[in-house]
Amino acid sequence: MMRILGIDPGLNVTGYGIIEDAGFKLVEAGVIRTKANTPIQDRVAKIFDEISAIIEEHRPDVLVLEKIYSHYRHPATAILMGHARAMACLVCGKFNVKLINYPSTRIKKAVTGNGHASKYQVQRMVQDLLGLKDPPKPVDVSDAIAMAISYCYIEKGYRGQGTGFRR
Repeated sequence: MMRILGIDPGLNVTGYGIIEDAGFKLVEAGVIRTKANTPIQDRVAKIFDEISAIIEEHRPDVLVLEKIYSHYRHPATAILMGHARAMACLVCGKFNVKLINYPSTRIKKAVTGNGHASKYQVQRMVQDLLGLKDPPKPVDVSDAIAMAISYCYIEKGYRGQGTGFRR
């Protein structure tokens, strides 16, 4: 059994989700929040510390991140996300956790069967695959869980993307 940690990095809200690949069992999911009026060094330190604590407690085998995408009209968004993303990468190095990066379209295609699926579609598919009563909220959490699930489809050879768990 393998534990997979997905992280949706953001400077204000970083979503995370840990699954066990055997049957897509959700281990834990949540968010790390920082306040905009807090100095940047304190915000990234909090993200680093909390991701470190998650890894120490749950010992994932792999951490999955979305590749950075920046629209030319909003380069600052990618830079801010990059601060949180860098903390996830640094934690992987500190704890020797394998780091995987996928483009968002590949994650969406693996989970829903559609590389351009909406956040709502991803959220509902994550709910269905994990057998949850309600969809994970906020979307940062469902996106992080989708990253973890996508690893099973892409790297571990699970079949049936977007249609449930099959090996």
